[in-house]
Amino acid sequence: MKDNRIVITGMGVMSAIGNNAGECLDALRHGRTGIGPMRYLDSVHHEFPVGEVKLTCEHMATRLAALIPATGIDLGSYPRTSLMGAIAASEAMRSAKLSTTDKAALLSGTTVGGMDKSERYFADAHHNPEHSKYIATHSCGASTEAIAQCFPGQFHLATTISTACSSALNTIIVGAELLKSGRASVVVAGGSESLTRFHLNGFKSLMILDHEPCRPFDATRAGLNLGEGAAYLVLETESHALARGIEPLAVLSGTGNRCDAFHQTASSDNGEGAYQAMSRALATAGLEPADIDYVNAHGTGTPNNDASECEALKRVFGTSVPPFSSTKSFTGHTTSASGSIEAAFCVMALRHQFLPVNLNWHAPMDNGLKPVVDMEPSREIVNVQCNAFGFGGNDSSIIISKYQGHEQ
Repeated sequence: MKDNRIVITGMGVMSAIGNNAGECLDALRHGRTGIGPMRYLDSVHHEFPVGEVKLTCEHMATRLAALIPATGIDLGSYPRTSLMGAIAASEAMRSAKLSTTDKAALLSGTTVGGMDKSERYFADAHHNPEHSKYIATHSCGASTEAIAQCFPGQFHLATTISTACSSALNTIIVGAELLKSGRASVVVAGGSESLTRFHLNGFKSLMILDHEPCRPFDATRAGLNLGEGAAYLVLETESHALARGIEPLAVLSGTGNRCDAFHQTASSDNGEGAYQAMSRALATAGLEPADIDYVNAHGTGTPNNDASECEALKRVFGTSVPPFSSTKSFTGHTTSASGSIEAAFCVMALRHQFLPVNLNWHAPMDNGLKPVVDMEPSREIVNVQCNAFGFGGNDSSIIISKYQGHEQ
């Protein structure tokens, strides 16, 4: 019996296109982007479009308070990363029908952490002791602990992974290993990342922000749009899910992580790290390249990334590259949270049998590859591959497959 398969039993999402999974699905299926003028981030750089979650922190705190039991937590002091993360994690656990007796591990990916609070209050924290409490929320680990505190007794382990833009996808990979080793019976894995001035200014200094809505894989692409959001998947073994009476949403059939350490921020011309990560995911899934029906590409819209990723796609799939697209044209680049947000989109694509389109695409690159512009698939979608590549060459890829019943 193949009852040790890792399955996905729940998911929760917040992004620029929706404050829950249902809203995100509706936006994907209707080609509705969430990228637009900056509204919530306190920055002078309004020349850059962004993908913001359409709620103030105050509205998020009110929404979260209605979702969690009375804990006495001062949600007003929570950074935006933790608020989004706790709301998305709550949705994921509800959709998986987890009870408080189902002890889980929480794995969360972030890089910005609670920086939005420290940016605002650090300068006068020494003069105003009331503001010092916000500085304590600065670190990546503190933001994860804050999420865990919203669910007393739910998590026996809470840890943070911070590998830049592959962070959230790496939590899913590590979560699968925890399940296989028996160190956890349920894992809530994903990531959360808010926009901050440091975040925006840092990418501006790299000169890779586009003044227009991003155009991944387009010949005229000029850079990325930053975004924010959170998403978590509930992972468990198939036998554990069925014993709880839960029908899995999908199967996590393959995972791969490699680091080519090519450059601090750039990808290699031949996409070596991406190629190795994707190949490893295929190998662990026991699949051939021809078995992949859709690739949710990292697709940031920068000249370097998209060219490099296309080379990796051609190396893996040869002349038969499957349908691929970047959903960052919907959400913006949510950096550390992108892997789990896009993994959730892949689950939606599998369950509802559609191809997320690559918005704003008009002209092919020199390599001749064309991303998805028609959401109707030409064949049944059974296996999808999801990529997330981080600075320093920390590249990850997973394969999510359609759940087609318990395998004997």
